Amino acid sequence: MSQHMPPPGLEVIGVRYRGSTPATGDERGLDAYLAAAVYWEPGIPVVYNEPVLPVGRRSDDPPTALGQICAVVADSVAAGRRAGRAVLVTGGDCTHAVGVLGGLQRAHGPASRIGLVWFDAHGDFNTPRTTLSGMLGGMPVAVCAGLALPAWRELAGVMAPLPTDRIVLVDVRNLDEPEAQLIKATEATVAAVEPGRPGADLGAAVAALADRCEMLYLHIDSDILDVSLVPNHGTGEPGGPDLAAVARAIDLVMATGKVAACAVVSVYGAGEGSATSVASGIELIRGALASWKRHGMAGG
Repeated sequence: MSQHMPPPGLEVIGVRYRGSTPATGDERGLDAYLAAAVYWEPGIPVVYNEPVLPVGRRSDDPPTALGQICAVVADSVAAGRRAGRAVLVTGGDCTHAVGVLGGLQRAHGPASRIGLVWFDAHGDFNTPRTTLSGMLGGMPVAVCAGLALPAWRELAGVMAPLPTDRIVLVDVRNLDEPEAQLIKATEATVAAVEPGRPGADLGAAVAALADRCEMLYLHIDSDILDVSLVPNHGTGEPGGPDLAAVARAIDLVMATGKVAACAVVSVYGAGEGSATSVASGIELIRGALASWKRHGMAGG
């Protein structure tokens, strides 16, 4: 099947983990998404699964453990792509992006030209040498690019590091200074989520990326939204865009017709403020799916 033909359906992968730790209850909002039936709204066939890493197989070394859970995420992504389906990842967090890239490479080969469009209030471009917090959740883009923690990347199935000129970081309004300097030293592009905000023009950046890539992976951390819309997010940031602005930005990416995988992650489905955060997550998924269907999902 040509990658530009409509796929036979949508593979939805629910990641019920916080990093490499199984999430309890509905911490990741997955049950709420299923109850809302948001995946079925576009009217296309849906295959839903939740990958599981047996507890006894999980390493005590945190980066290795992330590689292991990313490997099972990659298995599901690759299976969906080989079946010709577009892939939507929900639940989970930004660490699982390494698994999504790994699954795309497993399905399409390490030489496939994959572009990453990263919607986030943070760059997640730190390495162990630049990080101020030590959080592994602040490192997945750098890991995908081959700049840090190779065991995590290799276990996830990322056989070829992602060239930095295939990375567009959108919004990233809160960067650590060493992280900002590292980004400037690469060919990654920082783009504005909407006109008037810092960064390059998003439409131009995405069009240039699509021209040099066969397919795109659109990753959306809900903290791209203003913290008022995700009040219990662990890394929520003020001064962010609203849902309408993010929906317009998503549509610019989907309009390329090359989005093969999309992720909506880091929606905190438990605790005070969770109802607002989950409602925002549902709207992000709903808008992404509607735009994706309108512009054409890139099949396998």
